[in-house]
Amino acid sequence: MGLFLIAFLWLLSFAPLQGVAAPYAAMVIDARTGEVLHSRNADTRLHPASLTKMMTLYIAFEAVRNGEIDLDTQVRITKKAASEPPSKLGLRSGQRIAFRYLIRAAAVKSANDAATAIGIAISGSEAAFARRMTRTAKAMGMSRTTFKNAHGLTESGHLSTARDMTTLGRHLLYDYPQYYNLFSRQSTHAGIKTVPNTNRRLLAAYKGADGIKTGYTRAAGFNLVASAKRKDERIIATVFGGKSGASRNAKVAELLDMGFRRAPSRAPIRKPARPTYAGNAGLGATVAALTGAPNSSLRPVLRPTAGSAVQVAGTVAATAAKNGARIQDGIAVAMAAADIQTPTGDTARPAARPDDLVLASTDPAVQPEPEPEIVTRLSTSGGHLWGVNVGRYTTRYEAEKVLLKTALSEMTTLEGTLRKVNQSSRGFDATFQGMTREQADLACRRLQARNVTCFMIGPS
Repeated sequence: MGLFLIAFLWLLSFAPLQGVAAPYAAMVIDARTGEVLHSRNADTRLHPASLTKMMTLYIAFEAVRNGEIDLDTQVRITKKAASEPPSKLGLRSGQRIAFRYLIRAAAVKSANDAATAIGIAISGSEAAFARRMTRTAKAMGMSRTTFKNAHGLTESGHLSTARDMTTLGRHLLYDYPQYYNLFSRQSTHAGIKTVPNTNRRLLAAYKGADGIKTGYTRAAGFNLVASAKRKDERIIATVFGGKSGASRNAKVAELLDMGFRRAPSRAPIRKPARPTYAGNAGLGATVAALTGAPNSSLRPVLRPTAGSAVQVAGTVAATAAKNGARIQDGIAVAMAAADIQTPTGDTARPAARPDDLVLASTDPAVQPEPEPEIVTRLSTSGGHLWGVNVGRYTTRYEAEKVLLKTALSEMTTLEGTLRKVNQSSRGFDATFQGMTREQADLACRRLQARNVTCFMIGPS
């Protein structure tokens, strides 16, 4: 009996640990002004889970904007990225995939392998990328956030707050509005398959909801940063520590309702200041250390010639004491590579110009015969003379609405095209123009596969 009681008490000691719910925190703001409408434990540092990917995506957008990487860059997937646990896209080590598909998978599917691949593609390693994430967070004013990875799986020191994640959601909305529609997609094509949105239930159920990001781990509970717009009002609500996906969504809906009740119907839009762009800080210093960059730079001089090599050598000798022997060695190597020899005696003067050489003449008798001129029709569109028609409608508004919807659903093949409505006596034709024949054919086949009416338009 005594042993049984001891065993029972020992098991009971673990019950509270197994049943402890993640701490609850919440924040509601008027997105237009940043005014706080409600908060609870908003500054408590908690596990953000996949809300982390909001920062991963923010830096991805920043990197594209600043030319660090292109949406069409083929990213090679590392073993580290491919081995991340679910939720995942299913990337394989060594495969290559366009950067845009990694963004889609991380935003919509919340794919951990895609998030890690984004970080490594931009910063070279996940650790370097995590440091950049933290720097960017601090620049935004997210003072209580520290990132250790790109995906949000539980890791020591990887923490944030409801206030900081609300701030990040607002920056995504206003700093990169051209990408914000990603978060409202019920599903998206991510290169190797179509993936559903982890937030699709709230998006479908709550009027005006258009994002932003869900998150879940055992340590974090069910997290969500949500945004909704009704008329001129926009609210952002954040929840940490929901007990289930359903109860979290219900709580977020309740908070959004509270926000719409408390927010004024009209308010000025005060966009947050974009954080200072630092890129992959530290790489420049590393390169300088490896290459032995001088402490001060030499003034530029004319390219050395045989006649000026002695003068250049004197200039190098005069500055070597200040900049170190490394500079002198570098100049010597450069001169040797250019095959510039220091003269040892008198240099030979160049031969005189031949007397019978004709440089230019106004005499028609000595003018060269003109080359025959061949004129062809020029195109200013680079061959992008084709287009596609996606239907005829009774009003211009209907045609423009279809064009916008189609462009958002088929960004891969329609990106960079011109949306144009052509009016005739029979109605308003919705068209995409400025494509090659191959692009138009591919776009039509993809649209027809989605049951969208489409036919090609050739050059007139």
